[in-house]
Amino acid sequence: MTGRLVRTGLLLVFAAFFLVPLASLLNFSTKDVFTGERTGAAWRALVEDPTMSDAIRTSLTLAVLTVVGMVVLLVPTMVWVRLRVPRATRLVEFLCLLPLTIPALVIVVGVKNVYAWVDYFFGDTPLTLAFAYVVLVLPYAYRSIDASLSGIDARTLAEAARSLGAGWLTVITRVIVPNIWPGILSAAFVAIALVLGEYTFASLLNYQTLPVAIVLLGKSDAPTSMAAALGSIVLAFVLLLVLSLLDRRRHVPRSK
Repeated sequence: MTGRLVRTGLLLVFAAFFLVPLASLLNFSTKDVFTGERTGAAWRALVEDPTMSDAIRTSLTLAVLTVVGMVVLLVPTMVWVRLRVPRATRLVEFLCLLPLTIPALVIVVGVKNVYAWVDYFFGDTPLTLAFAYVVLVLPYAYRSIDASLSGIDARTLAEAARSLGAGWLTVITRVIVPNIWPGILSAAFVAIALVLGEYTFASLLNYQTLPVAIVLLGKSDAPTSMAAALGSIVLAFVLLLVLSLLDRRRHVPRSK
């Protein structure tokens, strides 16, 4: 009985820790500064303001591109290294964890000249931030995927598939990936959260993403800025919930 009360109390404390700031954001964004009356003007401005709408679309597109780029770059590399050149595992781990030890401000200063060439080939578009975001998410994605790979016997699965005539592409996409799907999904969670909250790169490279738009809007319209901040949190939660539901549907046994 005592243990249940302790668990209930801790859950209430954690719930208050997370929900009270969100409730404060909602309260501030729906209250008129001068009259104190409730209004939805700040939330309507998110849809009516073309700058904010473009920033939301840009961040969502960047989230998709970052997840796809991270999976395409990291999963085949990690599987290939684990199966063919296991001695290179430490090197790959070091390279993937390196962005975690270098501040984002230092990274963006270092790659600014490189982005001149990126803009030359791909055009001056904020979507090129996906290259930088893939690098930023590597440390977290690596740990998640590596944990899933360590939980399966990838070598045995690959050798069995190869003995049945499967190519390496089939081995990776139809044998290994379904077995490490939870790790890939966790890495996607982190990538989406990072993109929707990353400010340093986008600001210093002069691109208009959702976090940059929120900061700029906060200087002129605080209620709308708070509404955008709360909306971005809710949007990230909904995206993560959708990914979680998709993962759950994969594990539901089909009735015969």
